[in-house]
Amino acid sequence: VQLVESGGEMVQPGGSLRLSCVYSVPTLSDYCMGWIRQPHGKDREDVARVDGRGRGFYEDSMFGRVTISRDNAKKIMYLQMNNLKPEDTGMYYCAAEKSPGGTCNGVRYDNMDFWGTGTQVTISS
Repeated sequence: VQLVESGGEMVQPGGSLRLSCVYSVPTLSDYCMGWIRQPHGKDREDVARVDGRGRGFYEDSMFGRVTISRDNAKKIMYLQMNNLKPEDTGMYYCAAEKSPGGTCNGVRYDNMDFWGTGTQVTISS
């Protein structure tokens, strides 16, 4: 399984970004996938996940400002981020874990099986 993130850059507060994660997994519907971020010097934190059916689940960290989606035909997962704040600065990782039917229930974001190398997001004026 390979995961490659892109789309991170520096934007001003209030701006938007769309992150992409190109993935290769044997059976796409068997994987829960997610976005996890790590601010500099801090622990990783869960942002959002999408299950094998394409249903999104969101954590408090960016709730209401992000939308997660996946296009299994193109093998790309997206994270649309809006109204970005300086505290959103950090490295953003995509991750995947094989699970029955691709469910995200019981999947620990900090212990997922496969990870990309991350893409840097910087929010600054």
